[in-house]
Amino acid sequence: MVAGKRKRGAGKAAPAGPKKKRPKRAPVEKKAVVKGPSSVAEAGRDEHSVPPPVSQGKWKNKERVLVFSSRGINFRTRHLMKDLRTLMPHSKADTKMDRKDKLFIINEVCEMKNCNKCIYFEAKKKQDLYVWLSNAPQGPSAKFLVQNIHTLAELKMTGNCLRGSRPLLSFDSTFDKEPHYALLKELFIQIFSTPQYHPKSQPFVDHIFTFSIVDNRIWFRNYQIVEEEAALVEIGPRFVLNLIKIFRGSFGGQTLYENPHYQSPNMHRRAIRLATAAKFREKQQVKELQKLRRKEEKPLVPEDPTDNVFETPAEEKPMEIELVKPEPKISLKKKKKKPHQRERKLKKKLGGVGV
Repeated sequence: MVAGKRKRGAGKAAPAGPKKKRPKRAPVEKKAVVKGPSSVAEAGRDEHSVPPPVSQGKWKNKERVLVFSSRGINFRTRHLMKDLRTLMPHSKADTKMDRKDKLFIINEVCEMKNCNKCIYFEAKKKQDLYVWLSNAPQGPSAKFLVQNIHTLAELKMTGNCLRGSRPLLSFDSTFDKEPHYALLKELFIQIFSTPQYHPKSQPFVDHIFTFSIVDNRIWFRNYQIVEEEAALVEIGPRFVLNLIKIFRGSFGGQTLYENPHYQSPNMHRRAIRLATAAKFREKQQVKELQKLRRKEEKPLVPEDPTDNVFETPAEEKPMEIELVKPEPKISLKKKKKKPHQRERKLKKKLGGVGV
């Protein structure tokens, strides 16, 4: 019987305590390497590649905006939402929310996405679009009706700006006169302005967001700043915000301001229907009046004595009454007899002779 080989250390007893971990080595500092001509040539080959976003400082103002919508939006709203995400590098996206859910659930979604601002598009009746701008979760929040939407792809503007660049925000002087507009101004600044040194932003300022108040509505425009001429060229998108209410909390709470000039889309459509019905009713009444006027007896107009001035009296012919029947006129022309009548007459004559 051949004895097997003994394993190394089989006779020794196993250590009772746990194994000791090896100490970590100190990190080795990398020395700066001076690039030679060969390395410069290699770098020249990759000139076509897009460099990563530049950040030269520490990102302190960590504002993140959640931009999403409810179910039932149309294509125009979807493109507008995509354009806002493109223009705002500090924005985040999320799946569509069910319309049956309560709005305060959005605060929990913002917390899960690590966002402290929210832009929520709410669609109703597949034709009306509302937008919520909120500071989650403490508030305040504002609800707007969005009108006259024009997206980037639809307008085909000549302006252009760098993707991820920081915008300038321009406000109308009316924002400093009214308290509710001052509150909206601060909300717009915190939502639409890109934080400094954001990882996805670029350290350039080449476009401007304008918020102007006309006809009790807020008009949003986006312009490019042309450096050579210092002129403004519109980029898009563009839309109009009609303020409805400002709430103390996020997506609800005490009402701080209610717009007295606001008219809901349902009331606007109802007014259009009533105006159309009134026009139709007026046309029907005019037709009935015309029928009644036709049926009425026309008033007798007195005869004008000057109508018979140019009429000349004609000579009256004596009337003759014939009591005797007039004699028939004799035609001198002889009627041509038809061939079958001739044959009958010949037969009659021949028959009489034979008898």
